[in-house]
Formats: sequence, C-alpha cells, structure tokens
Amino acid sequence: MAKEKQELPPFEYPQGYQLVAGVDEVGRGPLVGDVVTAAVILDPNNPIEGLNDSKKLSEKKRLALLPEIKQKALAWSVGRCSPEEIDQLNILQATMVAMQRAIDGLSVKPDLALIDGNRCPELPMDSQAVVKGDLRVAEISAASIIAKVVRDQEMEELDKLHPEFGFAKHKGYPTKAHFEAIEKHGVIEQHRKSFKPVKRALGIE
Repeated sequence: MAKEKQELPPFEYPQGYQLVAGVDEVGRGPLVGDVVTAAVILDPNNPIEGLNDSKKLSEKKRLALLPEIKQKALAWSVGRCSPEEIDQLNILQATMVAMQRAIDGLSVKPDLALIDGNRCPELPMDSQAVVKGDLRVAEISAASIIAKVVRDQEMEELDKLHPEFGFAKHKGYPTKAHFEAIEKHGVIEQHRKSFKPVKRALGIE
C-alpha cells in the first residue's frame, strides 16, 4: 500500500503564555492593491469548528466562518500596507510592517505572537514563526481567513471601478488575463510600481 503523505507534525504551543495571537498575510504576490494582514487571539473556552488555511476553504466557508471568528475571538485586527509603501519598502518589509500594524491594533495585548511563515517582524512581545502555520495553528488559520476575505472584498470593489481588469476573478494576481489587461489598458494608481510586469508596462524597467 502506498505510504500516506506525511502529515505535518501537530504544533506544540510554547508553555507559559496566556494570550496567544496568530498572524497571517494575504496579498504578497498580486500586482495591485494592499498587502493585508490580520491578527487574532482566540478564546480557548469558545472554540470555532472548521478553521483551516483560508486557501483550502471555499469562499462560502470563509464567509460563513468570518462572523463567527469576529464574534468568538477575544480580539482581532487588520493591518495593511499600501502599494506606495510596498514600492518604498519592498514587499517583504511591507508585509512585516503590516503585521506589526495588525498586532498593534489588537484591543487585548498578546504575550506571544505566532507568525505564519519563516520570519517574524520586530514586535514588543515574544514571537515565533511557524511554517505552514495556517494549517497547524488555529489562531493563524483564523487570521488567514480574515485577511483573505478583507482583501478579496477590496479587489471586488476595485473591480467595480475598473471592470476592464477583471480583478474580481484574479484578485490582482499575475495571471494571463491580468497581463493582457495591463497591455491593453495600462496601469492604474493601485498597481504596485516596483513589481516587474508593472514596471515594464510603465517603461521604467
């Protein structure tokens, strides 16, 4: 029998912390719009069923979980960096700043922040990076759902202003349709000018 795909080891929460925040980002890859982050502190006495990496959930499921997360969490917050800030800082640094803003916006201060991925922003509390955290840590899953829904909705709003780009479909990611729209219509204010395909369209590469 074929060996089952190896499961990720369950995440072991560090001991001695009362309030744990999970942090995740959405929107590092797109050519347009903000990079959006969220921070969530869940209530251990009020569990939420069905949390998972937002990309693994259907849009319907994400939209159903969102109000439940907001209602049951001890605290949640959204942080972001604009296209201008991304162009000034670079996408990695902008993501770190957006994460700092999400943590800073929490009404309850955590004593530990668990960050999805392999690096942590500088924070005033202890932090730990968790690879594939959105699959292994409920707090990070909840943060990924909030960030994804917020950013997707912003792309749908942008789509209403600029229907010719198809943002509601590709959410600003570098798809063939998006490249073709840039070729045909140029770029808009919300495009990230430091990203190669946008630079090329602006003739500044």
